[in-house]
Amino acid sequence: MNITETVKSFLKKYELENKKILIGFSGGCDSLCLLNILYKFGASIIAIHLNHNWRGEESLRDENFCRDFCLKNGIAFYAETLSSDIPHTEAAAREARYDFYKRCAEKFSAAAIFTAHNFDDLAETVLYRIIKGTGVTGLSAISEKRGMFYRPFLDITRAEIEKYCAQNNLKGILDSSNDNVKYKRNFIRKKLIPLIAEINPNYLHALNNLSKNAEETNEIVKEYMSKIKAETGNSTEVFLHLKTPAQNYLIHEFFIQNNLEYDREKITSIVDFIKENGLSKSGKTKSVTTDLWIFVNSKKFEFIKKTSRNKIEVKIMTEGSYDFGEYEFIIKRINENLTEFPKDSEMRAYVELSNINFTLRNRKDGDIIYPLGAHGSQKLKKYLNEKKIPNHEKDLIPLLCCGKEILWAAGLGISEKIKVVNKPTHMIRLIKKEG
Repeated sequence: MNITETVKSFLKKYELENKKILIGFSGGCDSLCLLNILYKFGASIIAIHLNHNWRGEESLRDENFCRDFCLKNGIAFYAETLSSDIPHTEAAAREARYDFYKRCAEKFSAAAIFTAHNFDDLAETVLYRIIKGTGVTGLSAISEKRGMFYRPFLDITRAEIEKYCAQNNLKGILDSSNDNVKYKRNFIRKKLIPLIAEINPNYLHALNNLSKNAEETNEIVKEYMSKIKAETGNSTEVFLHLKTPAQNYLIHEFFIQNNLEYDREKITSIVDFIKENGLSKSGKTKSVTTDLWIFVNSKKFEFIKKTSRNKIEVKIMTEGSYDFGEYEFIIKRINENLTEFPKDSEMRAYVELSNINFTLRNRKDGDIIYPLGAHGSQKLKKYLNEKKIPNHEKDLIPLLCCGKEILWAAGLGISEKIKVVNKPTHMIRLIKKEG
């Protein structure tokens, strides 16, 4: 099957013949070839180009080349230029590029995004991941389809692409940064692969077969581990009873699903952290990335992102229903005698009020509470510490307040000031909204 028939078969396989398709168009030979083939098919296409703004005039030259080619051939074209503040690293460039692709898909209501990764790219990525030590999962280097992203050239070699371009008089532009071996992938392509080819001239097929074998193995493991993952959830106790390989897999899966950089050392360090702190009641926190931590206590482990305090404040002046972020707050008058009251851990309480004039908010510095059953006031900070509330959860607790005084910490307890002495007058409740 030649390159044109391969793309045609790919479109049919994924039922994309009559769908709007975006093409990541750099102006290089690979993307030029893919764009030309789809153009000849009469497909509904838009070429999108991200100017990384790294190479000054050369970057502008690339963008102009792409624009002129599309204009000449009547192909829709869209481009954006990255801010110069973006770090000049492969990881940052990749993240910015895929963010751009996703925004374009939404902007143009596209069904698919095509990239021109080819057979050689797949082999180079496998080799790169072997060197990084990313494990069996990492050997399934580039998938043919992931979400909206499609790669119809994965079975096409770079040589076949170059042959097509020569036969169709297509002359792509050369990116000078592709010769810079300070970038890891260029170093692999320029320095390592020629040496590997001396050992095994058929290295492309060998590495790609390795990737396919790894992918099949991963499917079997994934099916088995999905059941283990469901049973484990975020339970520290269940996690600690798993074998170490299963523990490593679950943490590795988190990195994969969240598109985070990882290696074996990072994975095992997190597993060790869970093991070391699995009996902690108050919990311990460890940094994973600049804005991501893992929290562990005897009950659960979870990955948490840095949060700022919610500044939303809702005035509660009458009975009724109020929106508060992801919650609905209800205050309702009742007229009944109760023999049983909700537990402090429930998101509802029965109280005795003489009037309604409150604020629903999250914590602030200087907050105090008169804990139910205690004599005198206590700083909210101390109250939350005694309740063993993890630091990252303290700013998320909805609080019913009167000035600096906390009358109800949802899910934790009420103040002496609103306890039922004679007969409850109101029921207060928080309900988490669906979704």
